Amino acid sequence: MIETVTESMLAVNEKLKIQKSSISNGNSKKRICVVTGIHGDELEGQYLVYLLGKYLKENISLLDGTVDIYPALNPMGIDSITRGIPLFDIDMNRLFPGSKDGTMMETLCAGVIDDIMGADICIDVHSSNIFLKELPQIRISVPTAETLVPYAKMLNVDFIWVHESATVLESTLAHSLNSRGTKTLVVEMGVGMRITEEYCYQLFDGIINLMANLGMWKGEIPSVREPLISLNGAVGFVNSKAAGIFVPIAGFGDHVKKGEHIGDVLNPLTSEVEAEITAVCDGMIFTLREYPIVYGGSLLARILNDKPDDINMEGDDQQW
Repeated sequence: MIETVTESMLAVNEKLKIQKSSISNGNSKKRICVVTGIHGDELEGQYLVYLLGKYLKENISLLDGTVDIYPALNPMGIDSITRGIPLFDIDMNRLFPGSKDGTMMETLCAGVIDDIMGADICIDVHSSNIFLKELPQIRISVPTAETLVPYAKMLNVDFIWVHESATVLESTLAHSLNSRGTKTLVVEMGVGMRITEEYCYQLFDGIINLMANLGMWKGEIPSVREPLISLNGAVGFVNSKAAGIFVPIAGFGDHVKKGEHIGDVLNPLTSEVEAEITAVCDGMIFTLREYPIVYGGSLLARILNDKPDDINMEGDDQQW
């Protein structure tokens, strides 16, 4: 069933609507929410929720509970391939929990919060930007780790990144819901403006597994991987030392050693190597530069550190 979650008037008697697909069966009161499209240039979640909705509708008899799918919290951003909200020049994920007496977008955010609250689990799906590619991962702030990590382990991601909370994250959907008692997991995977089918199927399996563990799914349960868990500070950031064209040598997901040559920054005018890029620690590359043009300080890679005491904490973290 397609439902309008919240709406607001636009010019010329038009309406901006945020909609959801609510799929229900059985007598269970269990409910999970899958949210995507907060950022208009993050499209991995669009394909994921298509797969999920199609599968649930085709196997509705195996569902015992409710799955609410929110494919586009920022529909104007998706229509225009814009990270933020067009015309307003603002990141929607900096407006939560919103306000019923606020601006148009604050009112819509408040409506979204009200609709999701009370769910057993909310999964907030993000992609990276166009510059970086991410292995499927869940990011959890330290204060919520004890509660959320057991659920995160069920979602078939490659690793779980537990990090210190920051002030800016207090205005996100995830923080707003977690602080109100609705357990919310933030997934990052893939690259901006693209769909990585492999990752979408991977997370799809994880959601079915989570539903089975919640008692909402009576069908076949896919096997899921055991994720690596990174505690706060166990991530090394590799930044460019020069401007130019970044050409990686190491691959996405590779395990590298500290000091190992992982790429070069090249100068196309002089045909010289401007900087040799080396790993800052031992570990697995879980973020790798996708867009080759770089400047001094540009983030080139993140490495899940095997030795947390030996770490370079410089870097430019991906905003949720």
